[in-house]
Amino acid sequence: MTELLIDGHRIGVLFSEKEIAARVKAIATAIAARNPANLLVVPILKGSFVFAADLIRAMHHAGLSPEVDFMILSSYRKSTKSSGQVNVLRDIETDVRGRDVLLIDDILESGRTLAFAKDLLAARGARATLTAVLLNKPGHLAAHIAADFEGFTCPDKFVVGYGMDMAHQFRELPFVGHVIRDDGASSEAGADKKA
Repeated sequence: MTELLIDGHRIGVLFSEKEIAARVKAIATAIAARNPANLLVVPILKGSFVFAADLIRAMHHAGLSPEVDFMILSSYRKSTKSSGQVNVLRDIETDVRGRDVLLIDDILESGRTLAFAKDLLAARGARATLTAVLLNKPGHLAAHIAADFEGFTCPDKFVVGYGMDMAHQFRELPFVGHVIRDDGASSEAGADKKA
């Protein structure tokens, strides 16, 4: 595994920029193959913003012309552990009735956030609600949900980069990595990163 020193932190690269680009293109092709009707793409912010931007551009190249709106959901607030209750901090403004909706998120871990958003949009009359996640981190699922499209199965590490942060650092990295502590362990390994 490649290891880099960034801002005084050792970062182990889990998924490279090239690997991510290939998976994003493959996901966009798979979404287009579903032939979605009047597609609305809803990234769940903040961690998904880089993945969402790349995926939306790849969807254009795959022949899709989706509308885009955004949600901010949180079960953390100022804590590093999920409260288990999802709060809507910013809701979409678009009517979803009769439309296919694609929710984009960075990580499927407990599944609470994604399940909440999916149920909310279904209750508002979406024709279908699909989900795309960059990372699937099995072993922590607390909600009955599986992603329709996923980039990678992720090891049980606290991940950073490609939009994901640790204390507001490392979102800009073009790859997905994890912070390695001085003792060689992954920083906050197994932490409840995503609701």
